[in-house]
Amino acid sequence: MRFKYCPECGEKLGVLVCGDEGEVPYCEKCKRPWFDMFSSAAIVLVVNPEGKVALLNQNYISTVYKNLVSGYIKPGESAEECAMREVCEEIGIHMRRVDLKFTKWFEKAQVLMVGFIGYTDETEMKLSVEVDAAGWFSPEDALGLVHPPETGSVSGLLVKTYLESLRSDRTEPAP
Repeated sequence: MRFKYCPECGEKLGVLVCGDEGEVPYCEKCKRPWFDMFSSAAIVLVVNPEGKVALLNQNYISTVYKNLVSGYIKPGESAEECAMREVCEEIGIHMRRVDLKFTKWFEKAQVLMVGFIGYTDETEMKLSVEVDAAGWFSPEDALGLVHPPETGSVSGLLVKTYLESLRSDRTEPAP
């Protein structure tokens, strides 16, 4: 979101050149720049002890593809805290740990997606009202059930990243 009016005083913003940032909306009255803002969300590929991954049906998002757990990061919350909270809220699973894999700009929604692979010792799900159905799938099957990674899909890229990590673990010599 690019500010046109000052959120503090309501004055129409001018422009100020701020070093390497270039032209930035600026309030002369408050003497403050207003940098562009955007939402951030965590997305998690949840892996259970058997190596299966959680996929969700959320018809309000897609009736064609399955989804991963995701949600917006709240003010004051880290991306890791958001990832763990969202998994617990959406599928009732507590995470042992989450590993940051990448960040990716999701152009369609204008959201910075923070991608994690999360590990749990649990397998029994308790679904929230925003999840129509969910289940555990092999990562190989999951790759064909989420938006394809070739489209830039964060879900597809996370599943592909996990599969590649499994393959590299199998081919690396033991220490």
